[in-house]
Amino acid sequence: MAIKILVSQPKPTVENSPYFALAEKYGVEIVFRPFIKVEPMAPKDFRQQKISIPGHTAVVFTSRHAIDHFFTLCKELRVVIPDDMKYFSISEQVALYIQKYVQYRKRKNFFSETGKIADLIPQMVKHKAEKFFVPQSSVHNDDLKNMLDEAGLDHDEAVMYYTVSNDFGPDEAFDYNMLVFFSPEGIHSLMKNFPEFKQGDIAIACLGAKTIKAAEDAGLRVDLQPTAELRSVPAMIEDYIKKHV
Repeated sequence: MAIKILVSQPKPTVENSPYFALAEKYGVEIVFRPFIKVEPMAPKDFRQQKISIPGHTAVVFTSRHAIDHFFTLCKELRVVIPDDMKYFSISEQVALYIQKYVQYRKRKNFFSETGKIADLIPQMVKHKAEKFFVPQSSVHNDDLKNMLDEAGLDHDEAVMYYTVSNDFGPDEAFDYNMLVFFSPEGIHSLMKNFPEFKQGDIAIACLGAKTIKAAEDAGLRVDLQPTAELRSVPAMIEDYIKKHV
């Protein structure tokens, strides 16, 4: 049986990706095709939110998309970022990405060691005098806002980019044995593109509690999710392949 798997993320840029190793080891086809995409916000749309970036002394980044659109929009708005601006990131990987736009200095860059925003809050509390600015996607919840409120931090949030469905073309094949999702938005995009979608024997793997809930709310069967034995998406994919090759 020829197995074809859709991973709803961009294709990895590193040659030693475990996805490539799986495809070669088992002779399966792994297609990287995001269900969602990020689009920029026009300066005039940002201004309608009536939030001024100058006056903030720290920025909170939850993704590399947030970094790209923050610095790009600031340039378009002619906002000058002061050299002493502090940056708080959800992970070290995101923090290091900041150097694409400004010189990276450890004394003004802080990040969560675990990749969880909850573990970034204590570092922010140590800098309670700062006024924090949080760039957000058009698709977001109030979890971060509520955490900052509870910590007594002075902060503002603003949408700086859009997360939208990456629609499938009418001639684009959809003949997969397995679909892998990383966010609720991916699930929503699937149902938008294929409102009459019938899962049947198609296996669905989900990463994250919110993604799993979105799938179940859409009436989908979640066949694979992280466990103590299967901690990563490649591990879940390999488990599926072993049972179906």
